[in-house]
Amino acid sequence: MTVPAMTAQRPAAGSAASDLLRTSLRIDAWSTAVFGVVMLVGSEWLSGPLGLPTSWSVPFGVAMLGGAAALALIAGYPRIPSRLAAIVVVGNTLSCAAMLVLAFTSVIPLTGLGTAFMVVGALVVAVFAELELIGLRRSGNAVPTS
Repeated sequence: MTVPAMTAQRPAAGSAASDLLRTSLRIDAWSTAVFGVVMLVGSEWLSGPLGLPTSWSVPFGVAMLGGAAALALIAGYPRIPSRLAAIVVVGNTLSCAAMLVLAFTSVIPLTGLGTAFMVVGALVVAVFAELELIGLRRSGNAVPTS
């Protein structure tokens, strides 16, 4: 009786990094979707405690749902295109900056809780940008320079 030889297959080069990028994108997509739903469903309720007007939270929630769909689509590619991953990193970086601007200027009449909400949101987005950038760099996909 012969026993079939078992050979360990090593994962393809960069697959752990690719997994980091894909997992980061997926979690980013889900958290963005949840945040968008909260902004839409809770727009009236959040207006008072956060000082975030409904005229801001509803479009913000819709944009978040669109962003979540885009993130999920990008994460679903068999091989994530480096240009799309780079666009996500840039988008998250710009979102982080925009949230900090909103938190520390009088563009929106935020309460103290609203300011904290924006700062925490900016930090979360910054973490996603960093994780996705690390995953992109480690995946062997060079970030396009032109």
